[in-house]
Amino acid sequence: MAGLAEKFLNDQDRAKIENAVKEAERHTSGEIVPMIVSRSYHYPLSDVMGGFVFALPAALMLTYFLGGWLWIGHYNMWLFLGIIILLFILFYNTVRHTYHLKRFFISDKEIEEEVEEAAILSFFREGLYRTEEETGILIFISVFERRVKVLADRGINAKVREGEWDDIARMITDGIKNRNQTEAICNAITEAGRKLKEHFAVGDDDKNELKNLIIKED
Repeated sequence: MAGLAEKFLNDQDRAKIENAVKEAERHTSGEIVPMIVSRSYHYPLSDVMGGFVFALPAALMLTYFLGGWLWIGHYNMWLFLGIIILLFILFYNTVRHTYHLKRFFISDKEIEEEVEEAAILSFFREGLYRTEEETGILIFISVFERRVKVLADRGINAKVREGEWDDIARMITDGIKNRNQTEAICNAITEAGRKLKEHFAVGDDDKNELKNLIIKED
């Protein structure tokens, strides 16, 4: 799974996003931080489930054919155990390193919970709660899960209803589905800046308190 966040944006894309943040923050005291992570969680149970689902039918078929060929019986238990262990190890590692397969064994509910938790943890780890006017806003993009969460500090939440940030997140997820993530992120940043400008005008002493883009691998 390593490299998903790095591959998500090239250098030119990153420059565009950072410029979009700078432009949006020219008109507001809000601090917009887009953050790209490879994934929100490792989901170890999915590897086990995937390994077993693929290994069991394959082991049953191989035991039947090899057992007859070796003259030890089509349903030899020891042969079956040896085969299923080897196949489980093979398919376990295949699922673990093939994210399209891995996602098949993870429920939407688990994905939502893990991305939500990762976004909240990132909000505090990256110091978005420490801005002078409590106007930090995190645009959290988890590549493996294809999920986006937008979290705002309490200064913003006191004036902007939470549902408005759902529209920003949806704008990005739609862009990712259409393989147009860079433009979608830039448009979302611009829209977030517009919403913030209505309530948090930029001051003469305004300064950039947070990073304009964060990219993190596992």
